[in-house]
Amino acid sequence: MDPITIIGGGIAGLALAAGLDPQRFDVTLHEQRPGVPPVETSLAMWPEAQAALALLGILPDVRAASTGFGGMALRDSAGNAWGSPEVRGVLGVSRADLLMILDAAVPHAVQRVAGRVDDVPASGPLAAGLLVGADGVHSVVRRTFWGKRAAAKLTPYLALRGVLAEPIAPDAGGEYWGRGQLFGITPASGGRTYWYASFRSDLGPAGIDAAEALQRTRERFAGSAPAIGRVLAKAAPESTLAQRIWTVPTLGSFVRPGAVLIGDAAHGMTPNLGRGACEAIVDAANLAELLNAQPMGEALRAYNRQRVVRTQLLRVASSAMTGLALTEHAQPLRDRLLGLAAR
Repeated sequence: MDPITIIGGGIAGLALAAGLDPQRFDVTLHEQRPGVPPVETSLAMWPEAQAALALLGILPDVRAASTGFGGMALRDSAGNAWGSPEVRGVLGVSRADLLMILDAAVPHAVQRVAGRVDDVPASGPLAAGLLVGADGVHSVVRRTFWGKRAAAKLTPYLALRGVLAEPIAPDAGGEYWGRGQLFGITPASGGRTYWYASFRSDLGPAGIDAAEALQRTRERFAGSAPAIGRVLAKAAPESTLAQRIWTVPTLGSFVRPGAVLIGDAAHGMTPNLGRGACEAIVDAANLAELLNAQPMGEALRAYNRQRVVRTQLLRVASSAMTGLALTEHAQPLRDRLLGLAAR
């Protein structure tokens, strides 16, 4: 059997391990932190991702664990709605539930190795067969095969995410755009509330203290819509994830001799379109389907054709959305135009 080594046991890595044919491939999965993340977050599964989950045979399980994803009002910082576009065909699922479902779908034949991979040697088990980088924006596989020019880029933005145990008020949901800041409030599975916030910050980039980040967020959003204040008053550091946002530069190819990238390792983008997890799942399902059906060289070329242009366009669109949502100097003009569009 052909050996395939997957670096990264997150959404992309688990999805690929679940989709590869165990009768054809000898798969090894390296997982830095096996299990679910300690801080809960919520993900939107768009139709393309649902089709990929169906290929993996787990869409019914994801649907059973999901919640509806209805209209998401776009609001100004005071809470006035510019519009409430109906979002159809999208499922909301917790990251923990999705990871558990993907983990259960991985065949028993897959060899699991717990521990961080910091280097890819020129020889040894990691150099045998195909090496898959599913190890996020700071991918060691991308660094080794694509070089320093492909290093992750730090943005000036801080992102916070968390889940509250209670449901949101009917008139509170949506995304609030202020001057250089945004705040989102959406329903989560189990009658809970998922919230997120982003703004410019000098915290980090590594080792950010959640309590300090949460305090800065409360100060930053003081005077904003009452719904934001209520969420932040109930948010706790132990249930809050605070990270600086990193992105991956444009890559002309996701394939190098002996290596391939999927998920954030290939096209890590700002989270403003909510497509990161979706595209990781699509990457993994498509690559698995191609590898199962075609010789490896042909499969990798086909994967490149199918995924590079689409994901790079989404990366650019997400960056443009970030600039619009978090603009500072142009915020009055943006709000006037959105107000006119709403009327």
